[in-house]
Amino acid sequence: MGKTGFLERLQNGGSIVVAEGYIFELERRGYLQAGSFVPEVVLEHPHLVRQLYEEFVHAGSDVVLALTYYAHREKLRVVGRENDLDAMNRAALKMAREVADENDCLMAGNICNSAVFIHSDENTFLPTENIFKEQIEIAVELEADFIVGETFSCFAEAALALKCIQKYGQGLPSVITLSASAGDVLLDGYDTVDACKKLEEAGATVVGLNCGRGPRTMLPLLEKIKQVCSIPIAALPVVYTTSSEEPHFFSLTIPDTKERAFPLDLCSRMCSRKEIEEFGTKANELGIQYVGLCCGNSSNMLRIVAEKYGRTPPASKYSPDMEKHYIYGDKTKFRKEFTEDLMAVKGGKF
Repeated sequence: MGKTGFLERLQNGGSIVVAEGYIFELERRGYLQAGSFVPEVVLEHPHLVRQLYEEFVHAGSDVVLALTYYAHREKLRVVGRENDLDAMNRAALKMAREVADENDCLMAGNICNSAVFIHSDENTFLPTENIFKEQIEIAVELEADFIVGETFSCFAEAALALKCIQKYGQGLPSVITLSASAGDVLLDGYDTVDACKKLEEAGATVVGLNCGRGPRTMLPLLEKIKQVCSIPIAALPVVYTTSSEEPHFFSLTIPDTKERAFPLDLCSRMCSRKEIEEFGTKANELGIQYVGLCCGNSSNMLRIVAEKYGRTPPASKYSPDMEKHYIYGDKTKFRKEFTEDLMAVKGGKF
């Protein structure tokens, strides 16, 4: 896609594939703490962050999203690392810019839910604005192509994030995504669909949903948003099998138990590749232009989405081909003695 800019890539129905989910993936690999979910790994093991940036690009991401999610002042305070805010954000953004430039990708700055904002308490508004301001200004300085504001459960916080991007982002495009609850109503009482429309009217470049819901429970809501919004829509579900009974990954339970799966046992509810394939197909048919995967994402899953959007990333070289498997493939391609022996062991059936 060369050095084509963010807005240009979305023109005439164009699409952008975006990898998210760094926090959960690095926790799974043993380099980030569940609970705080602060990306200390950026400073402690920067080579692993760069590697994951490169891995997601290899799998088909058009964007290197800087790992500054939860690298804001309030979350850093929880782990006693407020003094590392500047260094952590700069390191994440610098690496993202380098990897993006090396691969002709876009680089995005990232702000998120503040863990401070309370919609009924105006005293929390200014501290939240300051949190956004710090990260946006560093992203601008490190030459982000656009700013993502994500995982907002309140319309008012999402609107404030957009206002801050417009105020401090020096004209950079904005992607604002909401995290819809088990119902379609946000914590401050706004209908999620109406909230997306209001964000469009307030000047967001892209609006939509991320996190919280898996493909099955996000797609119906996206259809409603698509009906009322005229700007590009974003869809980045978690990679967990939600349902009408358990529509949000907070509500998922471990199979055969009533125990909550979030956050340590979400692995018991991972989406199948088939589910991700169906999501990619349906999102493309729906006209979702900004698409990806959030928590639970992995490179092989993102590759599926990229391929459903017509991409052939380098990782496609390793897409499954079960015709090459001695059990599932054409038996004439394998040694006759081996397949006959295997047939006998399996009772003549594979």
